[in-house]
Amino acid sequence: MFETAIWAFAAALCLATAMITTRQGLRYTSPAAGAAIGVPSSTLLFWCLAPFMLDFGDIDFAAAGVFALVGLFFPAAVTLLTYTGNQRMGPTITSAVSCTTPLFALAGAVLFLGEGLTPGNVLGTGSIVLGMLTLTWTSGARSRDWPLWVVGLTIAAAGLRALAQVVTKAGLALWSSPYAATLIGYTVSAVVILTAVRLRGPRVQTDRRAMPWFVATGILNGASLFLMYTALAKGKVALVSPIVATYPLLTLMLSMFILRQERMLKRVVLGAVLTVAGVAVLLAF
Repeated sequence: MFETAIWAFAAALCLATAMITTRQGLRYTSPAAGAAIGVPSSTLLFWCLAPFMLDFGDIDFAAAGVFALVGLFFPAAVTLLTYTGNQRMGPTITSAVSCTTPLFALAGAVLFLGEGLTPGNVLGTGSIVLGMLTLTWTSGARSRDWPLWVVGLTIAAAGLRALAQVVTKAGLALWSSPYAATLIGYTVSAVVILTAVRLRGPRVQTDRRAMPWFVATGILNGASLFLMYTALAKGKVALVSPIVATYPLLTLMLSMFILRQERMLKRVVLGAVLTVAGVAVLLAF
C-alpha cells in the first residue's frame, strides 16, 4: 500500500509542476496550440524509450484496445479542457476544481470494478477534497474576471480523468504494463489533438517562446500519467485517485515560490492539514 502511495504522490508532484509550466507557456499561445506541442512531445519521448521499457512479446490486444479507447479522450480532451481552465482561472483554482476527480473515480471504482466502499475511503477522500476546496477559498471581496462556464469545463475534465483511471485499471488487469497504457494512450491522444488543430486551420498560432514551456509540460504530464498508471497497477483506484488529487496543494506551494502569486494564509495551513489527514486515513484504513 505504501509503495502505491509513493507512486501516486510522485504523479501528483509531476502534475503540480506541469500546472506551473503550463501557466508560463499560456502567456505566449493558446491552449490548443500548447496541447499540440506538449502531447506529441511526450509521445515522441515514449516511443524513443519503448525499446528499453516495453516487452512487445507480452502484448495483449484486448488491453491495447482499452488503452487506445482511453487515449481518445485522455489526455487529449482533458489536456485541452485543463489548459483552457488554467488560462482563464490560473493554476491554483484550476487544480482545485480538478480535485473533484476522486469523487467520480471512487464512484466508478465501486460501480464498475467492484472495489469496496469503506468508511476509510469515504472519510479520506472527503477530507482531501475538503482540503483542496479550503486551499482555494476566497472572500467575496476578491474579484473574479472569468466566466462561470469555465468551471464546468474543468469539472468535465475531472470526470473524464476519473473515467480514464477506472477504465485503465480494467485494462491493466488484462495487461499489467503501465508503460504500454501510457504509450498507447498518448499516441492516440497525439493523433486526436493534431487532427483537431489541423481542422482549425491557420487560427492556431504559436509563439516560439511557448515551445520550451510546453515541451516541459508534455514531459511532466507524461511522467505523471506513467507514474499514476504504475500506482494503479499496484493498488486500487480508491487509494490512487485521492492521492494524485492532492497536487493542488503542491501547485499552491510552487506558485508561492516560483510565480509568487499566493501567500501563506490560515486557509493554506488548514487545507494542508485536511489534505494530509485525508491521505493518512486512506493509508490507515
